[in-house]
Amino acid sequence: MKKLIIMITGCLILVACSDFLEETPLDEKSVDQFFQSPEETESFVNTLYRSGAPEFYSLDGFRGSISMMGGYISGLFDNEAKGESIEPLLAQELSFTAVNMAEYLDLWWSDTYSAISTANIAIQRIPQTEGLSETGANRLLAEARFFRAFNYFFLVRNFGDVPLITEPLSGLGGIFAEKDDIELVYNQIVSDLNWAIDQGGLATTPYHMNGFRVTQGAAASLLADVSLQMAGYPLQKAENYASAANAARVVINGGEHQLIENGVTPEESAYNVMRQSDFEKEYIYSIEFVADLVSNSAPARSLPGFIRLPGMLYPRTLNPYEPLDEYVQIFDPNKDLRIQNQQTFFYSIEVGGENFQFGEYAPYLFYDEEAIFETARGDKDIRVYRYPEVLLIAAEAIARSEGVTSEAISYLTDVRSRAYWQTDRSEIESDLNGLSPDAFVEEVWKERYRELAMDYRVWSDIQRTRLYPVASQGEVDFVNVIGHTNPWGATYQEFHLLWPISDNELQRNPNLVQNPGY
Repeated sequence: MKKLIIMITGCLILVACSDFLEETPLDEKSVDQFFQSPEETESFVNTLYRSGAPEFYSLDGFRGSISMMGGYISGLFDNEAKGESIEPLLAQELSFTAVNMAEYLDLWWSDTYSAISTANIAIQRIPQTEGLSETGANRLLAEARFFRAFNYFFLVRNFGDVPLITEPLSGLGGIFAEKDDIELVYNQIVSDLNWAIDQGGLATTPYHMNGFRVTQGAAASLLADVSLQMAGYPLQKAENYASAANAARVVINGGEHQLIENGVTPEESAYNVMRQSDFEKEYIYSIEFVADLVSNSAPARSLPGFIRLPGMLYPRTLNPYEPLDEYVQIFDPNKDLRIQNQQTFFYSIEVGGENFQFGEYAPYLFYDEEAIFETARGDKDIRVYRYPEVLLIAAEAIARSEGVTSEAISYLTDVRSRAYWQTDRSEIESDLNGLSPDAFVEEVWKERYRELAMDYRVWSDIQRTRLYPVASQGEVDFVNVIGHTNPWGATYQEFHLLWPISDNELQRNPNLVQNPGY
């Protein structure tokens, strides 16, 4: 049973006022009341589960979600409500600026720094809590460090150099912080995650079996992702491939996580299990929802707006993450189960004996019969890290640091063979054997685009590789993203790989320097 959200809600109002770089820091006397007992300290840390970057996975009305913006800027995904909320359109057309996106970018900046501020306070105050055991303190410190790292990872991927703040603010001086070099920020992220993994005493069980609290697997998965990103652009620190492989192996060798297996029919596929169940060993870190407390609006975002199913309770639906044909072509239409109807996406459905054809793809992962026809309140969790991503990180990182070993081939085959469910595993392995590291890694990239469609990794992969996927019938070529024209007729320049800092934030903090090109 889900309980974590119940514990979180009592703290949200206080912590929301900590918008770093925008408002006055939290009043110290107000903060003190949260560290008078172990229970109050844990309650303070719990706010991090719903603040900052974790909140960016929640669907936000017509905009979709902040996590979807990478899909929009890639040009490979559409949002049918972009006429009412223009940010997805600005991203697709590469016409965003520090002014026309200011309000939206303000949310990214202030909310992440608010969460970082909360984590900084927690990290300072947790050891001072009377009655809190060393084991309990280390666990809470590990959770706070995980979320500080998670929020900084969002910032550096989207903005590049950003202010690195690791101590609670004691006055207004810290509001006018200057940018720090991206490598310094990444090093802090790695330090936080290594501490959480090595000293936090985090549970090794899957997330849902740990009361939906951060686990060692979650911290190691984030570290593997961070290390892989560091190995690519802009840092190009190739030594981080080995670090990514080692972090991924912490999860793999731990033996607590596994891929969901397919049933005997497409309706019983692993992808349909993902749609319906929150309690699987494949999930490593999720954003939790409980309908009676914090509802997930995903069911209303699962259908195109013109589709009205009989008995549907939602007065309006939208398709916020429609994969364009340029994305759909990445899949082999004959072999790959994931692109078949009613798997990851769907383009028709039968209800009440009537067949509804959409004429477009929509996220089937969001389709929740109970919410749509009975409650009008979604409660399915949103997965942030799943086991197949860890396998793919390991496959790529091992190939780059150790060569195309049988281990690397096995991990890629694990993911591909589940999707190619009617293809013998030995055939897949045979096709991968003998590939050069470059050719093998391109196969990993293809699988990332296919498998992680709804994990929103499209743009971060383009950022770190600086290569854009151009596909036809499952055959994919990777071309230089700089100078490439996306499906909306917009041509990428190097500065598009980072977002601008909001003009509002520049006005508030004159020590910030705008990103190049804006």
